Amino acid sequence: MYSSFASTFKESYELSSPYTSLHDNYVPKKPRMSGLKTLLLATGCLTVLGCLLAIALIEVMKNEENIHKALNISTTHQPDLHAEESDQCRIVLVESIPLWMDYGANASFGVPLYKAWKDLLSTASKQIDMASFYWTLTGEDIGAKSVTDQFGRDILEQLKALPKRNVSVRAVSSIPSVSSNSTDLDILRENGVHVRRINFGKLTRGILHSKFWIVDNRHIYIGSANMDWRALTQVKELGVVIYNCTSLATDLYKIYQSYWVMGHSNATIPDPWPSFYDTSINKDQPLHLNLSDVPSRVYISNSPPAFCPESRTKDLDAILSVIGQAGQFIHVAVMEYFPAFKFNYHKYWPVIENALIQAALDRNVTVRLMISCGRDTDPSIFPFLKSINSLNSPPDNIRIEVRLYIVPVGNETNIPYTRVNHNKYMVTDNVAYIGTSNWSADYFNTTAGVGLVVSQDLSHSPSPGDTLVGQLSAVFERDWDSKFAVPLEKLGHNPDCIFSKA
Repeated sequence: MYSSFASTFKESYELSSPYTSLHDNYVPKKPRMSGLKTLLLATGCLTVLGCLLAIALIEVMKNEENIHKALNISTTHQPDLHAEESDQCRIVLVESIPLWMDYGANASFGVPLYKAWKDLLSTASKQIDMASFYWTLTGEDIGAKSVTDQFGRDILEQLKALPKRNVSVRAVSSIPSVSSNSTDLDILRENGVHVRRINFGKLTRGILHSKFWIVDNRHIYIGSANMDWRALTQVKELGVVIYNCTSLATDLYKIYQSYWVMGHSNATIPDPWPSFYDTSINKDQPLHLNLSDVPSRVYISNSPPAFCPESRTKDLDAILSVIGQAGQFIHVAVMEYFPAFKFNYHKYWPVIENALIQAALDRNVTVRLMISCGRDTDPSIFPFLKSINSLNSPPDNIRIEVRLYIVPVGNETNIPYTRVNHNKYMVTDNVAYIGTSNWSADYFNTTAGVGLVVSQDLSHSPSPGDTLVGQLSAVFERDWDSKFAVPLEKLGHNPDCIFSKA
């Protein structure tokens, strides 16, 4: 249960200058000076200008040197990514189910997100690195009064206490963001937490939309939840925690460090990235691990492309690869599905949609899309959903179906941007993909996000239900068959879904 943000969020990045009103004709007319006076004045001006340029150049060089040193971080203590793990990696599916949603007595769920976060915080002994689009762990930050923010307050208090336990904490968030009134990061900084806001608006014309933790370079969390109290009680979220997995934690750390160094003043994206940021783990060379005693092939994908070294699999490529490998079904649950550019300009972008349609038509793969609909959902998404859903024709062996997942608002009308399904995952007959991005062009071209790809052979597993692929499939089926998932053609009047008013 956590937080979502306005899907209509837009930001313009126009550059302005205080000197735009100064033109040549601003200079007042004066009598001509003698040649000697003019020469002396010109010489003096050039001398002053030279001094100013020298000072500016020195400052730039100092800044670039700091960034260069940060980029070329020492790898002395970084373990071999393909070394054997000293402990078994254990993976746990975590969820938030919004309060007052009744699935019935027989429904099963992942580990509560709040419990998983508390466990990671209590486990930490050396360092926690955290990435989140924004931070709003208390109701005051969004102008809402609700007792349901207590879980968020508790997480904030535990974070504040970590530096006193000699646990180093680093937190990054985005510029631009949606949390203009948030005080979380200021409070954390006052309590010894290292904070940086990364200006992705300037760097890529996007945002930092990643949501992940790295704990003691050993445990990781990746999922859809921002550091928001609504993510714990009011919004439907999904992610994973992987324990005792130094190889994956080290690989994810490289992505985190790329954010951290770009938080320097006047930082620019290096091309190419220094060798530290390279990885030997990608879709062509996944890491072979036992995840909770299940043989698995795992890698972490990244976006935007500007933040990907040549060796890192781009997030879009990971998604297309998972779709292309599916043999029986493709089940997708994302808050927004929008085959176009949304934020900077509108342009058709059918890359993922073409892959889904091709899977259904060429390979007879069953495709199911479960898309969120809430009070604040962007209504421009709806025509695209109707378009792909219209291809569904079981008699012709074409199975593409869309359902809207609608979280009942109930009495929670005073809480903005909430009561939605914020999930961002895909599961097929052999692969689980858990990401941090919605599915529109901007998220894969300009916005920072990560994805975890886990391939598992269920046919050789003694208990398919114990595998991540099996568990994620069960979560999708549970939601798909619930009363909260409404077939597109059966959507009637529903005040909790903006599409019903369209």
